[in-house]
Amino acid sequence: MAPPLSRRFLLQSAIVAAAVPGVSFGAGGGRAVAAAVPAPSTWSVRPFALKDVTLGPGLFADKRQLMLDHGRGYDVDRLLQVFRANAGLSTKGAVAPGGWEGLDGEANGNLRGHYTGHFLTMLAQAYAGTGDTAYADRIRSMVGALSEVREALRGDPKMLAVTGKWGGAHENVRGSYQYVDLPSAVLGGAAAITLSVWVRPAHDTNWQRVFDFGDNTTRYMYLATRNADGVPRFAVTTSGPGGEQGLNGTAALPLNEWSHVAVTLSGSMGTLYVNGTAVARNPSMTLNPSVLGTLANNWLGRSNFSGDPVYAGAFDEFNVWSRALTAAEITSLQSNEAKQSSAGVGDLASYAFAATDGGTFADASGRGLTATLRRTWGGPSHPGFLAAYPETQFIALESMTSGDYTKVWAPYYTAHKILKGLVDAYLATDDARALDLASGMCDWMYFRLSKLPDATLKRMWGIFSSGEFGGIVETIVDLYTITGEADHLALAKLFDLDRLIDACAANTDILDGLHANQHIPIFTGYVRLYDATGESRYLTAAKNFWDMVVPQRMYGIGGTSTAEFWKARGAISGTISDTNAETCCAYNMLKLSRMLFFHEQDPKYMDYYERALFNQVLGSKQDTADAEKPLVTYFIGLEPGHVRDYTPKQGTTCCEGTGMESATKYQDSVYFAKADGSTLYVNLYSATTLDWTAQGVTVTQTTDYPREQGSTITVEGGSGTFEMKLRVPSWATAGFRVTVNGSAVGGTPVAGSYFTISSRTWRDGDVVRVTIPFRLRVEKALDDPTLQTLFLGPVNLVGRNASTSYLSFGLYGNAGLSGDLLPSLTPVSGKPLHFTLDGTEFAPFHEGTEDPTHAYIRRSEPKVVLGGTDSGVANPAKSDGTTLLDEIWAGAPFADKDALVARVRVTVNSWVSAGLLDRADGQQVVTTAEDASYEA
Repeated sequence: MAPPLSRRFLLQSAIVAAAVPGVSFGAGGGRAVAAAVPAPSTWSVRPFALKDVTLGPGLFADKRQLMLDHGRGYDVDRLLQVFRANAGLSTKGAVAPGGWEGLDGEANGNLRGHYTGHFLTMLAQAYAGTGDTAYADRIRSMVGALSEVREALRGDPKMLAVTGKWGGAHENVRGSYQYVDLPSAVLGGAAAITLSVWVRPAHDTNWQRVFDFGDNTTRYMYLATRNADGVPRFAVTTSGPGGEQGLNGTAALPLNEWSHVAVTLSGSMGTLYVNGTAVARNPSMTLNPSVLGTLANNWLGRSNFSGDPVYAGAFDEFNVWSRALTAAEITSLQSNEAKQSSAGVGDLASYAFAATDGGTFADASGRGLTATLRRTWGGPSHPGFLAAYPETQFIALESMTSGDYTKVWAPYYTAHKILKGLVDAYLATDDARALDLASGMCDWMYFRLSKLPDATLKRMWGIFSSGEFGGIVETIVDLYTITGEADHLALAKLFDLDRLIDACAANTDILDGLHANQHIPIFTGYVRLYDATGESRYLTAAKNFWDMVVPQRMYGIGGTSTAEFWKARGAISGTISDTNAETCCAYNMLKLSRMLFFHEQDPKYMDYYERALFNQVLGSKQDTADAEKPLVTYFIGLEPGHVRDYTPKQGTTCCEGTGMESATKYQDSVYFAKADGSTLYVNLYSATTLDWTAQGVTVTQTTDYPREQGSTITVEGGSGTFEMKLRVPSWATAGFRVTVNGSAVGGTPVAGSYFTISSRTWRDGDVVRVTIPFRLRVEKALDDPTLQTLFLGPVNLVGRNASTSYLSFGLYGNAGLSGDLLPSLTPVSGKPLHFTLDGTEFAPFHEGTEDPTHAYIRRSEPKVVLGGTDSGVANPAKSDGTTLLDEIWAGAPFADKDALVARVRVTVNSWVSAGLLDRADGQQVVTTAEDASYEA
């Protein structure tokens, strides 16, 4: 049982409830006025809330709708199943989602509960982004259920009454870790005995104990529903498993059906009965309760072997007699309650499991041996505890020295997902219960962690997988800004991983060999700790860390990691595989990029945001509706011919969780405003409408970007005064143009910067037109210039081809004067952003299909071809792989043909002088350039 609620905890709960008056916890009507995390003074720009930015029709809206439909239709009782089971509550017949969110999933379901937190966040974002109260209603339903779970965990376990064989019965829900504790006198030291019970097993795990009487794993007597062969087994021993005297059944007990099992011992004869039939006899059983003596552990549903599962199913009528019942008496028990049978109730013990609202069971034998329902793990150490499994994982982590996710799998990571879901639920709906649950979780974590030595904490957080804690620091600091509780800020600092912080603050790259997603979200939390404490090392470390990933460990689509881990700085080509770019990594890198931009408006952060959002994040979501699965990749995979897996592992993975979140917040970084409201940043080009209440205007982007090469921005509804900063993508090296009401805006756009429309008083109907010409370009792997990936503007193009070897292509042959390589490709009619090259179709990475794809190609330019004319000269290369054509086209864009020819002549002369090109071949190249024709 948890310790009694402190006065502080009760007072805090009362304050929280009072702070949010008039909140309805039932089915929602109108949209709530959501709370918000206060923006810190350290943020020089501020984001807009999701509710303030509406998605318009287009690519993002289409992807989001698939996830909205999934969120609206999925049965949330399935998500709550593992929480209710842990608390010993009715699961309402729901089946857990499975995979990582169920007891039979990877690592025994040790991460269960995390997915429910993701789902809450997804619902909160869906509600904020659409205003549809169906999502708010689901949030309130889930928050109410989780409140019931915490309340149940705070007290001793209570009987879960179900319909039994003869009336009431008690059910042990799988995952409840509950058992019935019997008094030590229950066996009475009898030399002859009968034990009789009705059971309804709910799961087929072997070695679940119906009963186990013993001191340890040496001296005991048990009945298991299934042995290693899947049949019932009774055994008794005083010398451990090797000395067991046993009885084995002949057939498995059926699941979800009532079966009667009885054992009789008399003299040397032991008999096992199933449903009134003797299925096993052993005439050589010399052990009985009189030999065992008084035993310390007398349990229904629990084994003396700690590794055995707790019984899952129902009990009805457990009786113990101090004699061996006859076969006729056993038969009588099949059709009668014991008290109405020829055997009568057990004279040593008799439990009918009549319905009760408590956790004790009366003994009808006349001996007064009251039984008590207990948890194998006792109960929470603090009343704020909330999880879908016992507190044991948190306890075990404190003594671990190396990771083993089959025993402990990132409990504080899972706690983070639940905590964030609750905070987001509160912010979206103002449901005070969600805030109370979140605050309680932090109080519990502080209660646990504040007692541990600093060295223990550092060891814990440095353990791979088991010690992973995700973005918990960020969420705790967010909660602190709401509650103002000093303990919450102190809790956030207990997650300091000084070795990592100090190395990154000193700009020392120690990422090689680290688990990527275990570490990326840590830095978003550290930025928030900088916001709360002013300690500059947090922010410095985060900035330097970002630069260690981008571009040093980044694939073209914006993703990072191979098989979840980082390799050496700059290692790209040798890491290409089917396990590239875990989707969670992109999700968390976007969060970090956004957070860093709040502090320093370096365009590189939003350039990266566009890259990862428009490619990996969009491409990780399959373009298919599904009621059961969110259809999101785990590893997106970049090896040649890779087919994306949108139903990864066993399901309900971390990446499916973050994928649900990503798909309901596509608009979160389209616009930011300067802290004083004097500037609007347009970071992304996307069909959206911003309701900027502080300026009294709406700002609407009308565009089909990236299918359209530009955007039209209309200001309506007021006369706000502000400057507008439009991001010039780093790839937009030519042709970026801005007009206001048809007139060109002065200034020179610079790729990788922001173009400013000076402060003005905007009028209703003012129109800004942004033109952003796309061109086809390549990006080379950092460690192999011949391994390249294609981009058209922001869009990564992938070849669709079943080959599992790299495809080789040349692209310079028809390159235009601008340096655009697109003329070498042929557009596919009726399919925007689709092209063909040498028989292979290239399509946007963001399309969520199951086509085999090639994200990287092998660049091959064996001949010098200019303007479609083959010079007949081999394309020479320097020792670093740079070719003559590379050096020629590095001078693009060219104002006209003469400028290109001049570049060719200068480059040829340089290569001839360096002995890299024969003079006659050089002259042939120049002649070819002069004779050829070029697209602009």
